[in-house]
Amino acid sequence: MSHAQTCPTCCSDQLRLFHRAEGVPVNSCLSLGSREEALSFPTGCIELTFCESCGFIFNRAFDESLIEYSERYDPTQAFSGTFNRWHKQLAEHLVQKYDLHGKQIIEIGCGKGEFLTMLCELGSNSGVGFDPAVNFDRTPVPAAGETRFVQDFYSEKYADQKGDFVCCKMTLEHIAAPADFVNTVRRVVGDDAGVTVFFQVPDVCRILQDQVFVDIYYEHCNYFCAGSLARLFRRSGFRVRGIECDYDGQYLMIDCCPAGQDERASALEEEQSPEELSKLVDHFSEALPKRLDRWKRTMQNYHRDGKRVILWGGGSKGVAFLTTLGLGPEIDYVVDINPYKQNDFLPVTGHQIVGPDRAREAEPDVVIVMNPIYIPEIRKALSDMGLSPHILSAEA
Repeated sequence: MSHAQTCPTCCSDQLRLFHRAEGVPVNSCLSLGSREEALSFPTGCIELTFCESCGFIFNRAFDESLIEYSERYDPTQAFSGTFNRWHKQLAEHLVQKYDLHGKQIIEIGCGKGEFLTMLCELGSNSGVGFDPAVNFDRTPVPAAGETRFVQDFYSEKYADQKGDFVCCKMTLEHIAAPADFVNTVRRVVGDDAGVTVFFQVPDVCRILQDQVFVDIYYEHCNYFCAGSLARLFRRSGFRVRGIECDYDGQYLMIDCCPAGQDERASALEEEQSPEELSKLVDHFSEALPKRLDRWKRTMQNYHRDGKRVILWGGGSKGVAFLTTLGLGPEIDYVVDINPYKQNDFLPVTGHQIVGPDRAREAEPDVVIVMNPIYIPEIRKALSDMGLSPHILSAEA
């Protein structure tokens, strides 16, 4: 395949490759019903590339034809009490801040529809959600307001669907041509300055600073910092009103509205310059090999000593942890609380996903948690089962 020669957001050719990984599963959240299918799952290459001009980072080897987004795709975190509490707080905050009462809401990349349903319930709003992975058997029905779901990618063919609030969470990082997509949103929104556009993406600064290799996987072809995200939206004709970081520093959230033709763009204090991000890229490149070596030695030692180790989290982070470190028998089980994932198999490594009850039977010595924000919740679940294993964060 041909590699991108210019930045997908600013078209600069001042690009620098800084991280490469081969044999990466091209999907990490698909339901795979057999170990044979999992072991033979297709793989691709990640070549993280830094744009010196705008600070954007992307996988220049990304091939979107290898990606499947369908009902089999299930990245939901909605079975976690920790996540649900935060999700509801965010929905309540947005409804209050933007007076979302009796309004029309559009959600792009709505997943299984949990967030759109909350927004509609809280403000008696009407909402339309777009996602090719919508599963109509799992979309909730709001107690107030109305929702409708479209099992398709959002595009200009849905330009007749107007919203007072346009929301897009954890989706832009999956889109191969992010500038084209944000330009599409701008054209559909039009020039009504009363429309709010809200996007949420992972924060790459955290990934670079702490070498969070479990957050680097094939579906994520784009990686934003506050600066590169804001610059993209300004180039597309939006006025950036604010940028926040939330969920223990994991997510960036940007608040925009259409900009007037004569409106001057000004950077916010939260935005990093390309030069600042370049230093983080250098730090990541230097520190990552040491972190990976440390993890590999740790896992080898556990295996040598006969320790029973389970991994908690059967989503993208779990797949990245296993495949990046090349783990097999070192991990006894992969646990996930999502019942729709249980009994499926993880791509490439073939580990089976099991429910928490299997952890009780396994009596693990070590539990490696994929996302540290869930450690209190998982520790309590283990304690309720009478277990007190050593708990490690995959980001340690």
